[in-house]
Amino acid sequence: MSLFDIRVPAVLLRIDRNPFHHGTLGAVRSLGRAGVDVHVVAESGNSPVSASRFVTQSHPPPPPGARADEIVLALRRVAARVARPAVLIPMDDASALAVGARRDALAPAYLLPETPDRVPARVADKAELADLCADLDVPHPSTIVPESPAEAATAAWRLGLPLVAKWSRPWLLPAGTGLRSTMVVHSAREARELFHRSGEAGSRLLLQAFLPPGPESDWFFHGYADRAGVLRGGGTGVKLLAWPRGAGLTAVGRWTPNPRVAALAERLVAELGYRGILDLDFRRGPSGRHHLLDFNPRPGAQFRLFADSAGLDVVRALHLDLTHRPLPAGRALAGREFVVENYAPLAALRPAAGSRELAWHADDDRGPGQALRRLWTRHAARRLWTRLGPAAPAAPRPTGPGPAVPAPVPFPSDLSDDERASSC
Repeated sequence: MSLFDIRVPAVLLRIDRNPFHHGTLGAVRSLGRAGVDVHVVAESGNSPVSASRFVTQSHPPPPPGARADEIVLALRRVAARVARPAVLIPMDDASALAVGARRDALAPAYLLPETPDRVPARVADKAELADLCADLDVPHPSTIVPESPAEAATAAWRLGLPLVAKWSRPWLLPAGTGLRSTMVVHSAREARELFHRSGEAGSRLLLQAFLPPGPESDWFFHGYADRAGVLRGGGTGVKLLAWPRGAGLTAVGRWTPNPRVAALAERLVAELGYRGILDLDFRRGPSGRHHLLDFNPRPGAQFRLFADSAGLDVVRALHLDLTHRPLPAGRALAGREFVVENYAPLAALRPAAGSRELAWHADDDRGPGQALRRLWTRHAARRLWTRLGPAAPAAPRPTGPGPAVPAPVPFPSDLSDDERASSC
C-alpha cells in the first residue's frame, strides 16, 4: 500500500519564464514516482520538464507580471480540468506570494499550508527581511535602504566598497531592462545611478555590506514546516560550486550537517509561525557567524539533495502532511551530492564517490536529460553567435542519449529572477 493518498493530485505553479528550471523537474519526479498525478502550470513549450514521463498534464501559466487575482483565475481553470482537490505547490516567489495572499479564494479546490497571510510577503521582500532579522536578532549583512541618490552614495562609503545592491522585490523586475536582482557595486557613483532606476525596477533598492565568498562559506537550509511547526524533509547543505562562480545558484551542493544553521531555521519558523516549504540561504562571514541572505517561501531548486533514506523530501512531506498521512522516519544521507549538469558538466561526468543525484538525467526518466542536451546546445550556440557575430562556427549537434551534457558556456542571463535573487 502506498504511503501517499494518490487520489489527490499535485499542481505545480511557476510564473517565472525559465525553461531550464530543474527544481520543477525535481518536484515532478518526486511526486510522480510516488504515484501522484502531477499537473504543471508553467512554460512548457521549450522546456525539458515537459519531456518527463511523470508529467500528467501541462497547463499554460498566467502571463509574467500577472496580478494575484489573474493568477487565481488561471488556477481555477486548472482546477476545473483536474476536477479533484489538489495539493498546490508554488515553485517561484511570484507564485508563492500570490497564492499566500489569496489562500481563501483558492480553497477548497486546492490544499495549502496554513501559514499566516502576511508571512510569505514579509520574508520574500528583502527590505522587510532585513528588518525582521534585526527584530529577531538573526545575523544578517548590514543593510541600508536609501531614500535618495545622495543617501545611496553616502551608504556606499558607510558600508564600504565593494558592496551588494539588491532590489527588495526581484520578481517585479521587468524583462529587457538589463537590471539584475543582485549586483556587486564598486563605487558610490554606481550606487547613485542604481537608485535613479528604482521606479523602473518596481521596488526599493537595498545596499548591503559585502561578505566575501570563500571555501564552504555558502550554506542553505531546506525544510517543510508541518501543521505542528516541526521541520521535516530537509536539512543543511553547503554550496561547493555556484553559477556564476562565487555568486549564483547551486551547481554542486553537498548535504552537510550544520547545527548552527539548523538552529537558526528552527528559530525563524517558531517566531514567525511559518508553515509550508522554505529555502534559506546563508553566507558565513569572517567572524564565523552565518548570515541569512534570503528566505524563499517555496522549494529551492536543489531540494532533491535532501531526499533521505526513506525517500522523504520537502514536496513529499507537504503532500503527505496536507493529506493527513504519516511522514516516514528516515535517516539523513550526509555526504549526498546534487549536480546541475548544464552548469557543472565536469562534475556531472566525474564518477560519484557516494550518493548523488543529477538535476536532469535519471535512468527511469531519460526524456528531460536528452531534451536538455539538444535545447542547451542550441541555446548556447545561439548566444555565442549573437556575441561573436557571423564568424563564429556553428556548435556541433549532440549525438546519443546519456547524462553527459556538452560544455557550452552558461550565461548569467539564463538565470531566473528567483535564482538571481540568491546570488550574493
